[in-house]
Amino acid sequence: MPCERAASEGMSNAGREPVEILAGGPRPRIAVVHEWLDTWAGSDRAVAQILAIWPQADLFVLVDFLPDADRAPFAGRRITTSFLQRLPFARRHFRKYVPLMARAVESFDLSGYDMVISSSHAFAKGVRTRPGQYHLCYCYTPMRYAWAMEGEYLQDFGLSRGPVAWLARRQLARLREWDRAAASRVDDIAGISRFIADRIRVAYGLEAAVIYPPVDVDAFTPGGAREGFYVVVSRLVPYKRVDAIVEAFRGMPGRELVVIGDGPQRAAIEASRPPNVRLLGHAPHEVVLDHLRRARAFVFAGEEDFGIAPVEAMACGTPVIALGRGGLAETVVADETGVFFDEPTPAAIAGAVERFEALSPGIRPERCRARAMEFSTPVFRERFRSFAEARWSAYRRERET
Repeated sequence: MPCERAASEGMSNAGREPVEILAGGPRPRIAVVHEWLDTWAGSDRAVAQILAIWPQADLFVLVDFLPDADRAPFAGRRITTSFLQRLPFARRHFRKYVPLMARAVESFDLSGYDMVISSSHAFAKGVRTRPGQYHLCYCYTPMRYAWAMEGEYLQDFGLSRGPVAWLARRQLARLREWDRAAASRVDDIAGISRFIADRIRVAYGLEAAVIYPPVDVDAFTPGGAREGFYVVVSRLVPYKRVDAIVEAFRGMPGRELVVIGDGPQRAAIEASRPPNVRLLGHAPHEVVLDHLRRARAFVFAGEEDFGIAPVEAMACGTPVIALGRGGLAETVVADETGVFFDEPTPAAIAGAVERFEALSPGIRPERCRARAMEFSTPVFRERFRSFAEARWSAYRRERET
């Protein structure tokens, strides 16, 4: 049986008083389904804003281990968890229960709701709905380990060779079949970027709308005098290619780079960094904000589904030097809010830094800030609300004819 956490615990789904979201229209009961709550990450920020649009909605998650310090956006919210919440060692190792997650998400009883919104990067879209329920999926990406990054995940877990690798690939193939079938059951799907909409088309054969995720631009504002250093804010993991940025600056000893972040690559980067590169490790928001405000430019070499950190940098009026792929190709405006490089190599990054310095007089902080505002929280709320309400109305009309 699912377990619930909130002030309204014990109230049945069917007994929830529906709240009107359309002037003169129906008053749908809304369930929001999210994968899990354990850290305050980008998808959690998005689901918090979806819930803010519809305060009456109930939240369903596979597990909820979010620390008390991060719970404010969900205060007073009834949260229903799955049976995974109570399994042994789930608090620290719930991701190892991947083989059970499809069954867990399908076990949620959503029969008392009219509209279901799944916030999904893996399993949430697989909830079971009944005829007459409208299901909108907000998709951060088709699950990476089953589709775009299968090889990387198998290698990271030591499953790339031998009989165990064959079994792992077979399991991933079955997971892709389930994932495609789950996607086919949704009524509408929206991706977080055109880049992700293309992935959705390839993986699921579905045409997705695009609703860019919310960025808290109010927490990242311009201020202070600019200095000459460049800055990276990133998790230190292989696909972010921070090591390539560090190597690029090794070849530019007259330029300074500050790296803010932590992760598995930190020790290696620290051991081999040149004198003109400083590694701060994990830093509080105030330190990150201070460096973004003072930096000459923000450097980013990963291929992101959307890329929140570069938008936060632009919100501070700071230009971005980035790999011209993925979501950043949609947020950074070439030669107006930054410059692109084609490959995440030291030589390409160094060349982009030189091009940026030649163009920098024409890249204005106010233009960077204005671009970031296009991805603000109020913009997200309005776009998501408008899309959901329009599609809900269309769904009702189709059923009435």
